[in-house]
Amino acid sequence: MYWRLGPGYGDRPREENKRDLRRLAASERSPGLLAFDGGAAVGWCELAPRADLTWLARARFLQPVDGMPVWSVPCFFVRRTHRGRGVMGALIDAAVLAAAGSGAAALEAYPVDTTAPGHTGNLFPGIASVFAEHGFEIVARRKPDRPIMRRRLAPA
Repeated sequence: MYWRLGPGYGDRPREENKRDLRRLAASERSPGLLAFDGGAAVGWCELAPRADLTWLARARFLQPVDGMPVWSVPCFFVRRTHRGRGVMGALIDAAVLAAAGSGAAALEAYPVDTTAPGHTGNLFPGIASVFAEHGFEIVARRKPDRPIMRRRLAPA
């Protein structure tokens, strides 16, 4: 819920955030995608039209690049036991397919560039080099370690 609410997310009671996430998951538009290893969920990424993630427009370094109606994949979680095993890449591939299937013109991400000196250690937005491996290109960089990356899509 962080990318939908912004920093105020941490000020809300945990149960309120859980309730809102459950409500969102039960709606017509899911809040993201899950990755499974057998029957166990091992990863998750948020996926939504950027317009649904209103906090992005207020985030100092992540404001829209242009007027293109993009979808966004702003956050990942990969279970510690499955990190370094391609889960994030699989989620990126699934997000590309889901966004294209929904008619999105492009999919946008806001990862951390781990080659930038002094980059943040908060890797929940993903890693820029992994997005590059999956066809994303930098379209803006307003902070040295936080590029805005985009992949144009051919709607399915």
